[in-house]
Order: sequence, then structure tokens, then C-alpha cells
Amino acid sequence: MTTASSADHPTRRDFLFVATGAVAAVGAVATAWPFISQMNPDAATIAAGAPIEVDLTPIAEGQDIKVFWRGKPIYIMNRTKKQVEEAQKVPLSSLPDPQTDQQRTKAGHEQWLVVVGICTHLGCIPIAHEGQYDGFFCPCHGSVYDTSGRIRQGPAPANLAVPPYAFLSDTKIQIG
Repeated sequence: MTTASSADHPTRRDFLFVATGAVAAVGAVATAWPFISQMNPDAATIAAGAPIEVDLTPIAEGQDIKVFWRGKPIYIMNRTKKQVEEAQKVPLSSLPDPQTDQQRTKAGHEQWLVVVGICTHLGCIPIAHEGQYDGFFCPCHGSVYDTSGRIRQGPAPANLAVPPYAFLSDTKIQIG
């Protein structure tokens, strides 16, 4: 007669040891998960720095839209042929912050103006298609920008900023 050793057959003690270890491992993961998860940035933070894509199809000639990127208002203006020609004819010597219209738009897409809609004087939000030059007007302190977003009158020291953007196609841009 041969006797079986305890190594051949698991005992109740072995089962309790494995079950206790498994419950402890699951408990450790369940406890650690919230601490590790809270170190990740929240969705608003991730979205704030992410590039955005904008479909230009619904913007008719002469109209503009306002979108938000990184918490800033971005004006996208579909300028008319007349507005583009007038912006390109402005002598640089008459501008407080000289920049050509070509420096502020993308080649082949001159009708599209993309600018950060924050006045460079004190950070107000200018109104589009207002003012003497049919560009942007800041009602807070009277800064007037042309259809290229260049400062023409008022206390603002600089042109409206142009955010980093690229054309993905003729009807879609990516800002950021």
C-alpha cells in the first residue's frame, strides 16, 4: 500500500492560501487605481491644448464664424474679393504694426483670414465687420482693425494674432 503525500493532493490550507492571495491582489489593484487615475489630466485640460478641425463649407463669402481653441476665441473670416484687394493695397508705412496681408494669410487661400479674437490693448473681444475698415472694432477702448486683422486706429499696440493653422483641404483647416 502506498500512501499519498500532501504534495500530490492540494489541501484545504493550500486553497485558502491561494484564495487569500488572489483577494489581496484584487484589493491592492482596486485601492491603487483611483490614486493612479487622479494623476492623469482631466478631459478639459486635454481638449484645451488639442488641435481643432474646422469645416469651412458653411461660411459664405463675406461672413465669419467664431470658434474656440485653447480657451481663446478664433475668428475665421471668408473675405470677399474686394476685401482682399483692399487689404493687399494698404501701404505698410500707414500701419502702426506693419505686416502685409500675405504674411497674415496662407498662399492660395487669401480669402480666408484666421485670427485670435482678443484685442492686443487690454484683452477685450472685438466685434467683426465693424469699424471704419470693415474689419474688427473693439468697443471697450476704440481700437480699429482692418479686414486683415491689422491695427489701424486706437490704443492697441499690435495686430490681432494669427494662430498656428494649416489647410487640410480646400474646405477644412486645423488650428493648433
